Amino acid sequence: MEAFTPTLFSTDSPLQCLDLKARDPFELGPAELVDSHSKLICFDQKFFVPRSLESERQNARRHWYEERASERILPRVRQTAKALGVNVNEAKIIGSRFRWGSCTPKDNVNFNWRLIKAPMFVIDYVIVHELAHLIEPNHTPRFWNIVKAQVPGMEKAKAWLKEHGQFLEQDL
Repeated sequence: MEAFTPTLFSTDSPLQCLDLKARDPFELGPAELVDSHSKLICFDQKFFVPRSLESERQNARRHWYEERASERILPRVRQTAKALGVNVNEAKIIGSRFRWGSCTPKDNVNFNWRLIKAPMFVIDYVIVHELAHLIEPNHTPRFWNIVKAQVPGMEKAKAWLKEHGQFLEQDL
């Protein structure tokens, strides 16, 4: 099956579309099916999906979140890695379930695209958590000291994930 990439309605469309990159992911509303001969998807407070693409509605939203996650999380990973003095081989946005991030023995770090729905202080905590594994691979007292030194609000972020994490895991 070919990958689905949503695009905006053309400028002559009756819908006024906003720049997707300028939108805050918390403002996403439900997707609405619209009668249109177009094969293009628009976002303006919510997704507008032509009925002919109804089966792609969920993929469009996921793709949108993945793009925003790449734009917002990956630059922060590079910045934080530099501040910590660690070298990251590769940082990626992935679609794992029930894991916010991971670190591999080859110095790769992965982050769940669903994190983009969390507040930035939570995202920053997860980034530091994974990068700290490049210094200390296990959850030892040394590891937690490294994380807490970089993220003074670590306990608040952990509590937020515990309380709201299931919201991030919900299907689109």
